[in-house]
Amino acid sequence: MTPRWHPDSLADRLPFLRRRARLTAATRAFFEARGYTEVETPYAVPAPSEEVHLLPFATEGIAPDGTREKLWLHTSPEFAMKRLLVAGAGPIFQFARVWRNGEGSTRHASEFTMLEWYRPGFGMGDLMDEVEALFRAVLPPEIRVSGATIDLTRFERLTVAEAFRRHAGADVLGTAGDAEALAASAGMALRPDENWEDLFFRLLLARVEPAIGRPHPTFLTHWPAAQAALAQRDPADPRVAERFELFVHGIELANAFVELTDAIEQRARFVADRARRHALNGAEDWPLDEEFLAALAHGLPACAGIALGFDRLAMLAGDADRIDQVLWL
Repeated sequence: MTPRWHPDSLADRLPFLRRRARLTAATRAFFEARGYTEVETPYAVPAPSEEVHLLPFATEGIAPDGTREKLWLHTSPEFAMKRLLVAGAGPIFQFARVWRNGEGSTRHASEFTMLEWYRPGFGMGDLMDEVEALFRAVLPPEIRVSGATIDLTRFERLTVAEAFRRHAGADVLGTAGDAEALAASAGMALRPDENWEDLFFRLLLARVEPAIGRPHPTFLTHWPAAQAALAQRDPADPRVAERFELFVHGIELANAFVELTDAIEQRARFVADRARRHALNGAEDWPLDEEFLAALAHGLPACAGIALGFDRLAMLAGDADRIDQVLWL
């Protein structure tokens, strides 16, 4: 295999990389024109996240007096950026390098770039409108993905419940927490020790994701409350969270929330997630991010935020087949 530093290797990637550079400049201009401030937050942190299925990279900080502190490379800048919102930073965005251990495929890299932004006062509809405006500003009206043409002149907005009904024949809200009922509604056999959440994601990956985001991008909205993560529940229907993900040609591109502002509920969710993470893999632990929870208690303004995989956006912009084509090294 030709080393990535070899001139022939760079020559093959250079058209994709130059397109990525133009995309970066256009994205930055988009947010600056809308009154956002670009920020940078620390990468090595005492608590990387509370995501159940993500594995962080461990490192160590050594102070001038020799004191050592266990640190982690963050899997998202979310906690830090929300602390800035509490401090009064207003609308903010960041091109953040993030790390997720054990990941790697044609669409995954263990180190990658996340475009993350937050706007006080926004709801879920506002944020979807802004994502559409971003795409119109930085991409052509049509793009090619794996030989298919994707029309970016309109976006579909589809609830998780309707997507599962349409593409998996399953009732996710009516069977919430009942794995056997979900399996029966989907006409699938339940695997040994498979719980409702396991089956939910098996159906999502096997039946729903491959069917959405074509020929138009799809916002998959109103996730079951069990997948609320850091989103608030929908006041009109507490069975679901004000969360959406964006799919293009079956590719997950972004994850967004109307942000949870209740520190007590957030702490309870963190504790539950930590218990699930320990049960799944017994991973090495880190302390709860008490600074983040204190900031949340101080007062996070009502806001919405989104994390978008910028390398995948660069793949779409340049019609790249593999994520390594849009990475410099």
